Amino acid sequence: MDWSHYRFRSVWELPAAPEAVYAVLEKADEYPRWWPQVRSVTPLDDITGTARFRSLLPYELVVTAREKLRDPVARVLEVEMTGDLEGWARWTVEGRGGRTRAVYEQEVEVRKPLMRRLSVPGRPVFLANHALMMRGGRRGLTDLLQRV
Repeated sequence: MDWSHYRFRSVWELPAAPEAVYAVLEKADEYPRWWPQVRSVTPLDDITGTARFRSLLPYELVVTAREKLRDPVARVLEVEMTGDLEGWARWTVEGRGGRTRAVYEQEVEVRKPLMRRLSVPGRPVFLANHALMMRGGRRGLTDLLQRV
């Protein structure tokens, strides 16, 4: 097993129409407004930007994300990432019973040297840190959608 390889899947049930959820998620440069662990997003061009993340642990991850897919009809957003994390991430937004289900999937290889050195003993802590980040994002997005 490669201890620096991660696959994540989070499902967020959200109190808004799928179109409204997709409209928020497609504006990655605005994530820091509602997702506390996304510290900054700096656009580099129309489809590429640099993002900085920090959850509970005292380290920051920096990635450059490049849009691979933006499909407003299927409501799918996908990026490829390089930097401290190498791989991809995808949002799929589905309507369901008057509510919305946003599915976040990610597959990455950690490249940050400290995290690689601590990959075996640190893995449970890194997984918990990611879970806290995703919980913060879900709460922030839910609050934003309820205000709009």
